[in-house]
Amino acid sequence: MKFASLEKIKEVSSSHSPKIKERVLIEKGGIPHLASLSQAAFKPGQIESEHKHEDIWEVYLVEAGTGLVKVSGKVNQLKKGDCVVIEPNEAHEFINTGAEDLILTYFGVEK
Repeated sequence: MKFASLEKIKEVSSSHSPKIKERVLIEKGGIPHLASLSQAAFKPGQIESEHKHEDIWEVYLVEAGTGLVKVSGKVNQLKKGDCVVIEPNEAHEFINTGAEDLILTYFGVEK
């Protein structure tokens, strides 16, 4: 069994945008094929710059806030309860367009 609590995990800077803070619940290697399980908090106006992963599927669940996700040039609105799946090689960018933190819980699965 593995157990983790968000309350006890130290915030670290996101590898894509150092100003965005995240808590990593399960690190790469913790479960076969899992790249990570994390939760990130975007302050109002913060952007995770466009990037892509060649060998990872990513799944994002919006826990709180509002924003935008751009995937391969297509823009989608985000709100609490939305789920986004990013396929390998899809360029993606997240933007907090709201007045409160945009909280995303996400995991990656290696291809």
